[in-house]
Amino acid sequence: MSSEDKNTQQQQAGMAPAQRVRSDWRSLVEKVSYKAIVNNIPFLSFVVLLCVLYISNSQRAIDMQRELNKRNKELKELRWKYIDVKSQLMDVKTERQVMISADKIGLRPSVLPAYKIQKH
Repeated sequence: MSSEDKNTQQQQAGMAPAQRVRSDWRSLVEKVSYKAIVNNIPFLSFVVLLCVLYISNSQRAIDMQRELNKRNKELKELRWKYIDVKSQLMDVKTERQVMISADKIGLRPSVLPAYKIQKH
């Protein structure tokens, strides 16, 4: 320990508790003085840099989450459209619907069953 620390401890040992508290406050103020701040500028700038990175990272995460929610909503709507179109297509492909569509253009179902043409 340095001689200053020993002197401080000896002085505090002979002081009343209220005086010790005042002395502690004075030492704290001295530690936070202009000189202490100037000596810790690299550390303080590092802490500020970390804070800026933390804030920008949080903002980026929020923006990404919003974009993801928007894409999920769009995907859900596209799935519903797909299911709707698929069900309409299944309805159009039924034999009854094909017969109605063919009848509109003048085609009628064959009365005779299908047969194979053979070469002699």
